[in-house]
Amino acid sequence: MTVSTTLREVIGLDGALPALSASTLIMIDFQNTYRTGVMALPDADRALDAAARLLDRARAAGAPVVHVVNDGGEGSPYDIRAEIGQIDTRVAPRDGEPVVVKNFPDSFHGTDLPEVLRGLDAGPHLVLAGFMTHMCVQFTAQSAFNLGYRPTVVAEACATRPLAGPDGAPIPAQALHAAALTTIGDLFGPVAARVADLPA
Repeated sequence: MTVSTTLREVIGLDGALPALSASTLIMIDFQNTYRTGVMALPDADRALDAAARLLDRARAAGAPVVHVVNDGGEGSPYDIRAEIGQIDTRVAPRDGEPVVVKNFPDSFHGTDLPEVLRGLDAGPHLVLAGFMTHMCVQFTAQSAFNLGYRPTVVAEACATRPLAGPDGAPIPAQALHAAALTTIGDLFGPVAARVADLPA
């Protein structure tokens, strides 16, 4: 099978992975929502362990860190007032690390994320990780690209869930995860397979 040229290559966009020290890390929806109950992801713990390593490396490199959470309202699996909606302890914010609350898959839509990034004097490079790959990670990467940022997604620090396809056949979580990352890598930004792939 012949592999197509990416849109990034066609229009001459750089595919190099950014250094963490020259980036801002955005941690998307690492909430208990995705570890238990109706929204539990098969690979949540694997991704959280990778995200913890990514967060440690970013902090050690002096990179600004922004946490994003989704608020679905009281009684929902995304209730940030309850334990279910809290950020997993492995990647919990430290004092001084901003937490942006969103209500849509795109972390930029209707939130103060643009203002937070300006306040941090963030450069163009954003490193993204989080839940779910095909939803909030993908749409945040797309929005970042549209706004002129240079997003990079860390694959092993993301995860998603299995869903039924248009014909009703099940699509495994790993297949949907790979498809979302492929979409991101086609245009919106490079994808780092592993945390260790990012330069310090």
